[in-house]
This record gives sequence, C-alpha cells and structure tokens, in this order.
Amino acid sequence: MAEKRQFEIPIHEVPGHAPIALDELPPWLKRQDLLDADLPYLHSLLEESFADWAEQSEDFPWLSGPMMLYHADGSRAGIRPGTEESAFPASGAGGGQPLPRAVEAVLRTCRPAMLRADPAETSADHALDSLAVPVFSRSTGILCAVMAALLPGGSAQAGDLKLLQAAALHYRSCLYRRFELLFIGGLIREQKLTRKEEARRDILFEVLRRLNDHMEVEQVLSELLASLERLYPACRVDLFLSQDYSSTNDKVKPLAFHHPDMGLCRQAFLSGSLREQLTDGFHQLAVPFAGKQGVYGVLRLGMPEHRFDDLDLRFLETLAGSAGAAFEKAKLHEQSNSLVGELRLINELTHRLNSSLKLSDTIEFASSELLNIFQADFCTILQVNPSKSEFTIISSNVKETIGDTFPIDYGFVGVMWVTKEPIILSDYAAAAPVPSKLMTVTQSRSLLAAPLLLNGEVIGAVMICHREPNHFSYDNYKLLQVLSAHLGLAVSNASLHAEVRRMVITDNLTGLFARHYLNERISRRQKRDTSGSLILVDIDHFKRVNDTFGHQIGDEILKQVSEIIRNAIRDGDIAARWGGEEIAIYLPEVGYDLTGKVAERIRLRVEKETDPQVTVSCGMSEWRSTDEKISVESLFYRADMALYEAKRLGRNRVQTG
Repeated sequence: MAEKRQFEIPIHEVPGHAPIALDELPPWLKRQDLLDADLPYLHSLLEESFADWAEQSEDFPWLSGPMMLYHADGSRAGIRPGTEESAFPASGAGGGQPLPRAVEAVLRTCRPAMLRADPAETSADHALDSLAVPVFSRSTGILCAVMAALLPGGSAQAGDLKLLQAAALHYRSCLYRRFELLFIGGLIREQKLTRKEEARRDILFEVLRRLNDHMEVEQVLSELLASLERLYPACRVDLFLSQDYSSTNDKVKPLAFHHPDMGLCRQAFLSGSLREQLTDGFHQLAVPFAGKQGVYGVLRLGMPEHRFDDLDLRFLETLAGSAGAAFEKAKLHEQSNSLVGELRLINELTHRLNSSLKLSDTIEFASSELLNIFQADFCTILQVNPSKSEFTIISSNVKETIGDTFPIDYGFVGVMWVTKEPIILSDYAAAAPVPSKLMTVTQSRSLLAAPLLLNGEVIGAVMICHREPNHFSYDNYKLLQVLSAHLGLAVSNASLHAEVRRMVITDNLTGLFARHYLNERISRRQKRDTSGSLILVDIDHFKRVNDTFGHQIGDEILKQVSEIIRNAIRDGDIAARWGGEEIAIYLPEVGYDLTGKVAERIRLRVEKETDPQVTVSCGMSEWRSTDEKISVESLFYRADMALYEAKRLGRNRVQTG
C-alpha cells in the first residue's frame, strides 16, 4: 500500500471532491487504510485535514482553550486558529521542549488522558490541565495522531474529555475524506494517462486513415494541424514549408532559413531528423515533414513548462512522416490535375482561335480562363498601338481601367517591352521595382505577367494579379509563358481579321462606312425597328471645286465634310460614302423632326467650317413599320428625290422627301 500512495499530491488536483459518506463508498475503497509504512508521509495530510476540521467546527462549542494536533512521532501537525503557538511546544522528544503530559501519556498508552495541573501550581498563571485523545486509523487501528487541549488549572472535567473525543472523531472523518480523495485522485490520474495513450493511438490510426483519404494538399495540412491541436492542446504548433505553396491556414508559413528563430528548423530540414532544445523551461521540437522524394518542410512544436517524453517523440515522428507522404501524394495529384488543366486550356484556346476570329470573343474567353486556372483576383490584357507608341487595355475585370493607355516604357509593360520576358513578383507591397497603376488600383500584391509576341515582336501583354502575397508559383510562371504564345497568336489573328473587315466595309478616303455595309445595316434594322430616317448629303458644285483647286483639294474637302458629319451624329447612327461627293446618314428610330435638325446642323457647319468654303444640299426620307412597302431601295429613292428637289430650288438647303 505505502508504495502506491503519494500524499504530497495537492488536493486541488482532484476534480469534484464533494463529501462522500462511508456507506456510499465502494467496498474496495472502504478496505483501503493507513499502514505503519505510511506514517512518515502523513504530515501534510494531517495538517490539511486539521485545517478542514477547524473550518468546519468554527461555530461549534468545542473546548474553549487552546487545541493542537500532533503526529504519532510527537511532531506538531496543526494548531487551532486563535491558539498561541507558545501554548504548545513545536516538537516532542528530541525537539528540545517537553510535550504536554497528556500527549506523552497518549503516545505511551494509546488511551485518552486527562492530567490536572500540580495542586501546588494552581494559582500560577501557567498552571494548566492537559487533555489528549488518540486518533486511530479506521480499520487497522494504527495511532495516526493525537488531539490535545489545554484548560485552566483545576477546571478540567470528565465531560471535557468526552468533548475532545468527539472532536477527534470529527477530525478523523476529515482525515479520511482527504485520504479517499487523494487515493481516488491517484487512480483517476493513472486512468487518465491510460486513456490518453489509448486515445493517442486511436487518433493516430484515424489521422493516418484520413490523411490517406485526402487528395488535396490543403486538406492534408489542415488534418495534420487539427490532430496535433487535439492531442497537445497546450502546445504551439507551426508548419514551415520549403516549397512555393501558399496555404489559407495561418499556422502554415514559408521556411525562411535566414530568420534568426529558424535555427532548430534549419538543422532538422538539412539533417532530415528530429531536433529538440530546452530554453528557459520551453521545450521545442523540430520534426522533418518529409515524403519519399524529399523533405518538404519542418513541423515545429513548443511546450511551455513540460517536456515531450520518448513516446511523444516516436509518435510525432510517425505522424510527420505519414503526413509528409500524404502531402506528397496530394501534391502530385494536384500537379497532374494542373497539367490536365493546362492541356485543356491550350486546346480550348486553339479551338477558339480556329472557330472564331472575333477579337472580343477570344479576349473574353481567355480572361475568364486565366482567372480560373491561376485562381487570380484580376486579369488585364493590353494591346500595343505602334502608331502611338502606347499600350491600351482591351480587356479587364476592373471595368474602370478598360481603354486606359500607357506609354510604351511605363511600369511592368515597359519592362516586358524591353526584355520580352515574363514577370513574377511575390509581394509588390514589399518590393515595387517599377510603378504600376493596376497593382495600386486593385491593391494587389502578387503579380504574374507575360508579353504577347508575334514573330519576336511585342504586340501586347497579359497581367494577372492577386491581393495576397506569394500567391503565384514558378509552375504558374511557366504555364503563363506557354499560354501567352497562343494568346498572342489569337490576338494577332483576330486583330488582322478585324483590320481586313474594317478595310472591306470602310471607305479609304473619308473613313466612313462603305455603301454596301450601310445597305446591310439598314436592312437588318428594318427587320426589328419600328422606324428610321435617311439623309443624303451632296456637296454643291463639287466638280467646280475639283476644276478650280484640283482633285487633291477636292479630296480634302470630302474629308472635311465627312469629319463634320461624323461629329454631328450619334454613336448609333451610320454614315457612309454613297458615291462620289454624296454621303448617306441613317438614323435608327428617328423621325423627320429630329432628322431635319441634324441635317440643318450639318449644312450650317459645312458652310462655316470648310476651307475652301463649300455648301451641301440634303435630302431626307423616313420609313415606319405601318408603311405599305418597306425596303432599302424605296428609302434611298425618296431621299434621292428630295436631294434633287433641294438642288433644283437653289442648293445649300434641306428638303424632305
């Protein structure tokens, strides 16, 4: 029994120590008792139990004199509050002071004793009657302690001794209450340790199963860290990864060898084995986070005021190794998915390139796919305007920047213009090598950019941003380099197609649309609109201008009149060179009233702004969905008749058909 009990354990470590009646105790606990071998270890238990007794009996009318508790070896074990310590000696035989006579009698006979003061000393102030009763163990009958009291000389009665005996019985109940709680507490702690080991094994098995079930890196890392928090709630856990993986978990950080606090982690990473150190009571471990192909990082754990035991070390090495293998498997799985995604994107871009030559469709698809595959916040595509030596934003999910222009040597696009190489930037906030409006407006920190090349020349650029630092990896950098080549070809082909189409539908001299394009647009509008109007503009005496000033001046007059018309109409209106010096203007969903005002404005501005000065005559016609016959030909015929009438009436006027 003695070797299994440690009475030095403080009572506050035993949870829920409510009083338990003796008849409520289980039989195995009732049989537990104090033995002779336990006596040397009882001092603190006797003292604490006496304090419990004094607190519980504070308002009970015990003996009014000083009261004290002695250990079976004669040493003092407790003193009643309010009792002067000088009333009782601190120790018995061998301590330099004699014990009260009644205490000596009890220690000698193990029987209650009441010894009156010497009659010759009854008048002295220090003459006292001494009473003492033994405190025995409940089943073995071993003398554990002696409870003593002092009364004024000659005043002690037999009833006082009985009262002291009752106090001793009460004290013994307090003593065994503490004894039972300590005994149970020890068993509970042993049981907790056993359960902890069982739980740790179960958790390890469950963690290993879950780690091998996960196919995503983030899930593997979260499972590992969550399991360690469950196993070691008081432990500080951090995972440092050496490769370019950015995690949403704040406990996963980059492994920075140059940092002064990373010495232990650096040793573990380079050696591939566990390292530990104890500094100012703080036990720290660095466990390699490794798979079959290498070490990916270091798992660092710190425990204040406690040490990891050998079982902990073996457990953590096993867990870190298994997690590293699961991480490696998940990483390879993600890389394979990424490669599949890259091939799919390249194939889709190529398909779009072959199926559509519309620049806006190609750019819109490319922007959407780039945002998705790189998990980026922003994507901007720029095109070079060589005539103006500037970059123009032609696509962006930051709508307010579309159409913005930048000098050819500005910011990151300027760097790519010179180097013709892609760019990767980990943190723009920490290091901004050049100014960037895009990074500032979007408050981005990570940047991935690549030039769009055609035959070795930069024709544009693509810029991908993210608000978080270290978002893009070197694999992303290589992928964008491949995609930008396809995207550059797509932009070039679409731009060339758009230029060819513009040349087909545009008059080279005036920059207005060609006649056939105007006819097509009017025909389409008549199928869905309810009305529209047409203005035919003819330069008066244009032959005379050519004969007087020459054909070059005549061409210049045509350009001036075309520019006036272009500035006088809405974006949705269509102006085209109808033939020779005649220009046609179609106004969708507009009647005679507004059409007449537009025509008159054009007439006045031509007369005022042309040099050399010329005038124009205008003929107007309109159509409505209620008309009996609706056609492009009839609309032009009526406008032509109105123009003929305007010339007949003297020119430089507007006439309605």
